[in-house]
Amino acid sequence: MVYISDRFRAGTPQSTRTVSNSAEGSMHMTNKNLRKYSSIVVDGVTQAPSRAMLRAVGFEDADFDKPQIGIASTWSMVTPCNMHINKLAEDVNKATDAAGGKGIIYGCITISDGISMGTEGMKYSLVSREVIADEIETVSGCMGHDAIIAIGGCDKNMPGLLMGMARLDRPSIFIYGGTIQPGPNHTNVISVFEAVGGHAAGKVSDIELKQIEDTAIPGPGSCGGMYTANTMASAIEALGMSLPNSSAQDAISQEKVDDCLQAGEAIMHLIEHDIKPSDIMTRAAFDNAIKVVIALGGSTNAVLHLLAMAHSMKVKLELEDFTTIGRQTPMLADLKPSGKYLMSELIKIGGIQPLMKTMLEAGMLDGSCMTVTGRTTAENLADVAPYPAGQDIIRPLDNPIKKDSHLVVLKGNLSPGGAVAKITGKEGLSFSGNARVFESEEECLRGVLDGTVVKGDVLVIRYEGPRGAPGMREMLSPTAAIMGAGLGNDVALITDGRFSGGSHGFVVGHVTPEAIEGGPIAIVENGDRISIDAETNELKLELSDEEIATRLAQWEKPAPRYTRGVLAKYAAMVTSASEGAVTDKHC
Repeated sequence: MVYISDRFRAGTPQSTRTVSNSAEGSMHMTNKNLRKYSSIVVDGVTQAPSRAMLRAVGFEDADFDKPQIGIASTWSMVTPCNMHINKLAEDVNKATDAAGGKGIIYGCITISDGISMGTEGMKYSLVSREVIADEIETVSGCMGHDAIIAIGGCDKNMPGLLMGMARLDRPSIFIYGGTIQPGPNHTNVISVFEAVGGHAAGKVSDIELKQIEDTAIPGPGSCGGMYTANTMASAIEALGMSLPNSSAQDAISQEKVDDCLQAGEAIMHLIEHDIKPSDIMTRAAFDNAIKVVIALGGSTNAVLHLLAMAHSMKVKLELEDFTTIGRQTPMLADLKPSGKYLMSELIKIGGIQPLMKTMLEAGMLDGSCMTVTGRTTAENLADVAPYPAGQDIIRPLDNPIKKDSHLVVLKGNLSPGGAVAKITGKEGLSFSGNARVFESEEECLRGVLDGTVVKGDVLVIRYEGPRGAPGMREMLSPTAAIMGAGLGNDVALITDGRFSGGSHGFVVGHVTPEAIEGGPIAIVENGDRISIDAETNELKLELSDEEIATRLAQWEKPAPRYTRGVLAKYAAMVTSASEGAVTDKHC
């Protein structure tokens, strides 16, 4: 693979700086200009204690002259998404050392949305994104790493890793852990959630439910549809922060091993030519990423995470930009949850690279954006072959699934700060019904399973926003139960929480201001008429302005649910969903 573009050839730094005839000269001063940060930690007589400690973890004399590469591993046995990443980290470490660097593996936390879904524990999910960003900044910042390679494989650790790398702005590469193989009969984790709803409706037997539970998740890798993990991996590749095809490789495959091995040489090129995230994660690159997410029919969580990543990179990106870009970008991929195919099937026809080349040739992408290969997007795509004839996973531009974005930003008197809907057109483009209000996700799930929810309802789940929950839980349990119960075309759901990438149906999340902040969603009552229109981009509570004002004046803010610990800290610092739900905006 060729890495360096002519853009960065001029002014290439010398590879070594040797100091001789002094005590300092023997204290590891070579390659100092490639060791912008590690040299401060390990060079000179005064840093002998630092070197002594590093010797205990395997450093030898020659290692102190090499750029130090922090290898951030999100390995954990708490979830299949990340259970194999320790092996990938070892591959990266070997490749880094072989390329002339010194790899240092360290751990980052991860949690499982799929396991905690529908429980109080899910409140920690979005919080973990901020913790992971803090971890990257803290560890690599403290230890003087000259560059970072981060390996992620689940919804929140991917944007968290990118946010941490953006804050430090040192040469960096992201590696996706890869997607899972499907279970029998094309099943995956969403099949299990929907089977729960089918079981409650009497459509799925005890034996059938057990069979799906036992077989739907056969091994390592991230959830198999175009859910949030695969959405974010694709967005990051389109952004230019991972090597080509990193988003479209099975978790257990030679291609994923090769992806890790190539990262060693690539990171050394980035160091040598001082190519940093700020050179790659530009506004044009974010526009590219948004367009690819739309074409793939990706998760609404991409809106939240791309806003947060742009904030970390000090790139101006706003909620309204998704509307502007969405008007010009068609949805092309027939991928689950609303479509037919899984990520493993997209991998077999070439992943997202042929899609990106098609979009580039149509003038939809900016080909001049720099990437972690040291080459531009256009240079990376130059030799990419088109999709094979006859495939129907990715539609041609002149025959889209939807002519514009499925990610619809809605405003109106119920969401004056904006809300995000995922509407592919299969659900229709508008819905009106009477509100059925729930004060939590659990309460709504009970209402679906016990038959309280009926056709024509607009379900309102509130106090689940970033501050109100706190933590902005995903509503996969009730949305999957709705689909499993056969109500997917007959009810809508709105919430100040958010949705899993596996959710589908007529769903609207990220309603701002959220209920805990006194947003209009806080004063909706059972029976109120609500209308959702994806053509006029409006979310409307069919009440007079006077009635809304009267109710808001009578509303009393609930006491916080947590008063100490990480959830309390998060609630005190987090911004609204329309600003990416970040925790460092006002620092």
